[in-house]
Amino acid sequence: MKQSGNILFSGVGGQGILLASELTAYAQLEAGFDVKKSEVHGMAQRGGSVEAHLRYGERVYSPLIDPGTADILVAFEILEAARYLPYLHRDSAVVVNTQKILPPAVALGKMAYPDNILDELTDRGINVVAIDAFAVAKEVGELRTANVAMVGAMSNFLAVGPQAFLDVIDEKVKPAFREVNKKAFKAGRKLVYHN
Repeated sequence: MKQSGNILFSGVGGQGILLASELTAYAQLEAGFDVKKSEVHGMAQRGGSVEAHLRYGERVYSPLIDPGTADILVAFEILEAARYLPYLHRDSAVVVNTQKILPPAVALGKMAYPDNILDELTDRGINVVAIDAFAVAKEVGELRTANVAMVGAMSNFLAVGPQAFLDVIDEKVKPAFREVNKKAFKAGRKLVYHN
């Protein structure tokens, strides 16, 4: 667990990537880190690719992550994990949601969805943590918390303790959804770390 690093969030529009990156940024700020964040929305409203770059450390000057320098990739959809491979290095960790969202070309039958994406990642020696965030969200009773379950799983790779994230959820999430989001965070975290 490092005192500085680069976290790349990727997925498709509507998966809550921006909230996930915001919760992570505020947790890092609460822990005393300097944080810079940038978002690329693309065609998010039409299910297009969305990414958020987050860099933290003692002093950070730019939010953008260069290829080959992402310490953590949080991929909210399995194909999006493959799309951002050029950003990873040999010690990167990938937290990937096993959910598949078919791109338009696949949905229309013009292309096939690759079957071996997780194998591709692990064959490269990358530390891959595959979780079914949708199942976690269903288990806690709110499907829209899959993003926070992903944050919970990813939090195991950071020096910031879980309480910082729970405090940020209390501050940033609407009151009606705070408790279920905290449950999703804890459930996601337990999928990686069992204490």
